[in-house]
Amino acid sequence: MTTVTRRTIEYAADGLTMIGHLALPAGVDRRPAVLVGPEGVGLSDVERRRADALAELGYVALAFDLHGGRYLGDPEEMLARCMPLLADPDRMRGIGHAALDVLRAEPRTDPDRIAAVGYGTGGAIALELGRDGVDLRAIATVNGLTTGRPGETARIHCPVWAGVGSEDPIMPPAQRDAFTAEMQAAGVDWRLVVYGGALHAFHHPPVDHIVLPGVGYHPQHARRAWRDVVDLLAECLPITD
Repeated sequence: MTTVTRRTIEYAADGLTMIGHLALPAGVDRRPAVLVGPEGVGLSDVERRRADALAELGYVALAFDLHGGRYLGDPEEMLARCMPLLADPDRMRGIGHAALDVLRAEPRTDPDRIAAVGYGTGGAIALELGRDGVDLRAIATVNGLTTGRPGETARIHCPVWAGVGSEDPIMPPAQRDAFTAEMQAAGVDWRLVVYGGALHAFHHPPVDHIVLPGVGYHPQHARRAWRDVVDLLAECLPITD
C-alpha cells in the first residue's frame, strides 16, 4: 500500500458550494485520474474510501459532491432533488464538468488520462459527460443505466462498463434493454454485468436511515463489482511507473 494524501476541495456547481474529496497517491509525478460519483443520497465516507483505494492503486481520485456538502438521508428529500436533476442532462453535465475541472487542475493529474466511475446519480453524470463528448478513457456506472438524448451517445469514444442487480426495481429489465440498445446503436464499446439476486445500491454498505424499497446491500456482489471496476481501469487506464 502506498501513502495517500487526502484533501477537501471546495468548488462551485449547480448554484452550490460543493465539497469534494481528493485523494493523491505517493510521489510527485503525474498520474491517471478518476472521477468518483456518489449515489443520489450524496457524497459519504463510502465514496471517500473508494477514492482513497484508487489512490492506493496509483490514481489521482476525486469523489465529487452532489448536494453542496449535504448527505440526503431522507428519501423524500433525496428524490425531490435527484429526480429533476436526472431529468436535466445539462444540469448533470454542469455538475460533472465542474468536478472534472477540479480534477484536471490538480498538478498530479495527467489531463489526457481520466476515467469516470459513478454510482446511481453519480453514474448517470458519468454517462452524461461521455454523451457531451468529454475525452474520457473509460466510464463505469453502477445502478445508473440511464438513456440520453437522441444521437448524443455517439459522442462516447471510450469503453463503457455497467453493473446492475438482477432484482433492482429502479433499473428493471426494460431500462437495461433501453440502455444497451442505445449503446449498441451508437457503436459504443459496452459491457453490462447483471449481478444475480442483487437489489439497487447493492454495492453500498447498510446505512442507519430509511431507504427506498428495493435497496439493499449484497456484500459478495459489492466486492465483485469493485473488482470489475478496477479491472476496467487497469485495461483502459493502466498505471505505468
